[in-house]
Amino acid sequence: MNLIYFLLRSSWGMMAIAVITGFLSGGTSASLIALISSAANRSATSRLTSIAWGFAGLALVALISSIISQVMLVRLSQKAVFQLRMRLSHQILGSDLLHLEQLGNPRLLATLTEDVESVANAVSDIPFLCIDTAIVLGCLLYITWLSWTVFVMVLCLILVAVATNQWLIKRGQRFLTLAREDQNLLFKNFRTITEGIKELKLHYGRRQVFLNQDLRSTATTLRRHNVDGLTLFAASTSWGRLLLFFAIGFVLFALPNLIAISPQTLSGYILTFTYLMLPMDNIVNNLPRFIKAGVALRHIESLGLSLANRAEVSRVPPDFKFSWRCLRFKGVTHTYTQEQEDSNFIMGPLDLKFYRQELVFIVGGNGSGKSTLAKLLTGLYIPDAGEIWLDNQLIDEENREWYRQHFSVVFSDFYLFEDLVGLENADLDIQAQEYLKLLQLDHKVKVENGKLSTTALSQGQRKRLALLTAYLEDRPIYLFDEWAADQDPVFKDIFYTQLLPKLRDRGKTILAISHDDRYFYLADRIIKLDYGQVVHEKQYSEQEKQPL
Repeated sequence: MNLIYFLLRSSWGMMAIAVITGFLSGGTSASLIALISSAANRSATSRLTSIAWGFAGLALVALISSIISQVMLVRLSQKAVFQLRMRLSHQILGSDLLHLEQLGNPRLLATLTEDVESVANAVSDIPFLCIDTAIVLGCLLYITWLSWTVFVMVLCLILVAVATNQWLIKRGQRFLTLAREDQNLLFKNFRTITEGIKELKLHYGRRQVFLNQDLRSTATTLRRHNVDGLTLFAASTSWGRLLLFFAIGFVLFALPNLIAISPQTLSGYILTFTYLMLPMDNIVNNLPRFIKAGVALRHIESLGLSLANRAEVSRVPPDFKFSWRCLRFKGVTHTYTQEQEDSNFIMGPLDLKFYRQELVFIVGGNGSGKSTLAKLLTGLYIPDAGEIWLDNQLIDEENREWYRQHFSVVFSDFYLFEDLVGLENADLDIQAQEYLKLLQLDHKVKVENGKLSTTALSQGQRKRLALLTAYLEDRPIYLFDEWAADQDPVFKDIFYTQLLPKLRDRGKTILAISHDDRYFYLADRIIKLDYGQVVHEKQYSEQEKQPL
């Protein structure tokens, strides 16, 4: 039912047409059985001729309605899955970053891949489900027309089958639900493999513990839950098939001894029951896929609700201010709620000012809060208390998107796009090539139609490509999080002594998180953090701005 509601939300009109034509196709297919049974018991040529014409007409209706139903539902299902993927992507990108970090990448990836794929696989089978259901209903109507007494007996068998299968199905559903929870842990393990491959290769003991304990344990649990769930569904399928054979045997061997029944009616029953086996098998065999899709839909809806509760205001932001003067933090605080720990990390309260055309170094030890401050500065984290002002504008939900557009950032865990997406500039390729020469990458990378020829470079060179994107964005404030950490000594010196001063001379504000104290003399100010607090702030005079 969850799948039906899911498709109805996408387009109830298309769904109605598809279901009606599906049932029409199934109903006419069931009518063909009645016609075949009737023809088998007729000998008059004139009567057989009219039956033949009826058979041809019903077959044509069944074919056309089946095609219409399947085409409509294929289009509808693919449209619904497309909308589902896009809605989830929009919700993820529109949600609070801190909330996304708390949810974790494994859960997000499992939902975007495994859950959406389960739904896509199931909805593609709905056209056949409608047709098979209609065939079953049509055959039951035909049995009723032949003898309501037989129908009552068959109905009793169906009720027994449903009651016993329901117990198996519920237990199977519970195991598939547990298996879906295991998927999150498995994706976490896969992420360890892809992101920690070098560390695992270098440490045999760690690799063996990971493979034989962490990964094996998760994969074994997932396999056990899937096996238990699918075994119960297989048992329910076999039990249903056994009951159908029992019905055929009952009609064939026991029923003639209980009531008077003609050979023609008996052959009609046998033919109908035999024809019923395939659609009944299809319905029961597809139950695990539909139930798995229902579990996936519940996870998707749960994630969507969680994301919607932490959604940010999204609208097209106006142009950012090139000529801003002052960025102020007034009593800004931010709290990390850390699981399995008694205390929380509290950032602030912070009272800071940043000015246009200023070079500021943000320094401090590991865990001092530098990266948290970077996310607060750029508007990625929302303060728990306090205010952020850009000139005379208070930054809140209504204008936070606009505020973020003032920053070009290269984080320590940056992501490098292969395309220079979102940069509208007729001379983009020319500008990019000039910056590549400045970054000493023009001999390795070319830009054509806004696309980088390669990103398969060293980490330091990839960071230069991320800096290239920041240059092309041409925002008023630049923030670099340990950018020079992966650079060779020569280019590190170029970055601090040439690139940063040139950016400042162009009117940009540069906020650089760094440990390279030999270049601190270049800064206008240094802000030192320790455990979330500003413990020192130094303003450099022109006389002090001399190399050591």
